[in-house]
Amino acid sequence: MRHYNIPIFIPHLGCPYNCIYCDQKKISAQTEAADNHQILRIIDQHLTTIIRPAEIEAAFFGGSFTAIRPDLQENYLRLLQPYIEQNLIQGIRISTRPDCIDNKTLELLHRYGVQTIELGVQSLNNEVLRQSGRIYQAEDVEKSSALIKQGGFKLGIQLMVGLPGDNYDRDLETVRKTIAIAPQMVRIYPTLVLAGTKLEQMWQEGKYQALTLEEAVPVCRDMLLQLAKAGIPVIRLGLYPGEELRQEGTVKAGPFHPSFGELVEQAVFREQAMLAIKLFQQRYGGRERCTLNVNERDLSKLLGKKRSNLISIQRSSGLQELNVQTCQHEKRDWIGIIIEPAGADKFILTRTEFLNSIN
Repeated sequence: MRHYNIPIFIPHLGCPYNCIYCDQKKISAQTEAADNHQILRIIDQHLTTIIRPAEIEAAFFGGSFTAIRPDLQENYLRLLQPYIEQNLIQGIRISTRPDCIDNKTLELLHRYGVQTIELGVQSLNNEVLRQSGRIYQAEDVEKSSALIKQGGFKLGIQLMVGLPGDNYDRDLETVRKTIAIAPQMVRIYPTLVLAGTKLEQMWQEGKYQALTLEEAVPVCRDMLLQLAKAGIPVIRLGLYPGEELRQEGTVKAGPFHPSFGELVEQAVFREQAMLAIKLFQQRYGGRERCTLNVNERDLSKLLGKKRSNLISIQRSSGLQELNVQTCQHEKRDWIGIIIEPAGADKFILTRTEFLNSIN
């Protein structure tokens, strides 16, 4: 059954801090928190477009929900109860800070049908957290995550790459700690330098260097692969490219791309295809040409932008000719290799086999 989130943005609402990179009003393309009438209209409009059967959650994003005044939290949650009672939505999702979770808060959320709590963790390296102005430490994340899971909620963790003080090793350290926490889902966002933030000032003064797109994609690829190997789905890669982010002058630096997640998926397919060819050649001997076989829905991920993946794979594999065929019956994320000229599948590398080959 497909899952749908109905997004309700409450930019900065409840958040007492101002992290150096943050401008939720630009990220969410919304300057003010939705009022009661707007929330009801948002839900009603979305419900008319969702194809059933589906699992639907109303999702409060953009602020620290559990840092809002308790009476305002309860107002928002009570507003959604008729939809839950009529089974029009199946639950509520919120996002908040790791240091804004306690048992009393969780009791309130549980009472009103909150199912999923996403924590804006960003990093599990204390130095990165300190330089980013996050106040809390990794140990606080572990404690709040444990409380959430003990309370019977689904746990989501939001991570960022390219924060001040961050590097590849610290990103992979964060992933290892995230896997140990065992959330039900993860989102990964590259850090962008947004106009008007403290991070922009640091960048202007030469105190911060943003990741390039070419640097961010491999980092996120390796994080994605480690999480996938652990069975933890990554439900979002990159910020939603809303109108505000696309406006000239909003993003000053950093790896912004409207299809960032697709670029990461393409990088994964490239690595998987290169391993498939290597293993195929080890088993069947060197070949001057071969044809890769993938599900038709995975074709763009294998080819890459302007066939860049295919060019890179062919060059790295030393093949004189490399072709691709699609098959609607091929399983998703599998890569088959057709022996030439016989035209029969001789080798398949599944995504699970590929993940198991990763250290």
